[in-house]
Amino acid sequence: MSKTSQQNTATDANGVSVIHTQAHTSGLQQVPQLVPVSPGGGGKAVPPSKQGKKNSFVDRNSDEYRQRRERNNMAVKKSRLKSKQKAQDTLQRVNQLKEENERLEAKIKLLTKELSVLKDLFLEHAHNLADNVQPVGTETTTTDPENNGQ
Repeated sequence: MSKTSQQNTATDANGVSVIHTQAHTSGLQQVPQLVPVSPGGGGKAVPPSKQGKKNSFVDRNSDEYRQRRERNNMAVKKSRLKSKQKAQDTLQRVNQLKEENERLEAKIKLLTKELSVLKDLFLEHAHNLADNVQPVGTETTTTDPENNGQ
């Protein structure tokens, strides 16, 4: 059994070369291989949506062109208004948060003063209690002048 093979190369419409190999023993065998047609290595693939538009001339006086431009202009205007509104909303929110922050800082200052006053009152009261209370286990002895050691 001899295994001689023969190759035929064909190029399809997309510029892809397909190599057909015919082996002597097994009949026709197709092995698709992507081989660039141009010596420079090929180009980028073009999506189907862009294939037909490459060489087409746009008639700027046509109704279709005017409709597309009008729709595009409306979309741009809508996008810009939306962006402007978002910026205004953000600025308004920033101002609200600044006001709330100032209000909360004033409240913190007031509560800190109140805490200081209450601490001072508590410490003064605790100090007065400590002065009036005698330690446990010490009794005060009172001497009765009438019973002078008798």
